[in-house]
Amino acid sequence: MTKAELVAEVADKTGLNRAQAKAAMDAFIASVSTSLKAGQEVRLVGFGSFVPIKRPAGTARNPRTGETVKRKAQQTCRFRVGDTLKETLNS
Repeated sequence: MTKAELVAEVADKTGLNRAQAKAAMDAFIASVSTSLKAGQEVRLVGFGSFVPIKRPAGTARNPRTGETVKRKAQQTCRFRVGDTLKETLNS
């Protein structure tokens, strides 16, 4: 599902028009991004959690050439699936 399809689905299920649904989706994404950048976990009970992860600098290997390259430290996030979503997916 693309962002446009998700916006359309939210608009249909909530009675909002597409512009309002897109604004709500953009606000949600901005809020989650800001919290993760600040190092805060974002928990959506029953759905899951977005957890910020700091990866240290290190070395990596190019699988095509076998060449060793230096990798910069970076921040990313992981998603942990909540129990309700897990049950929905496995039923």
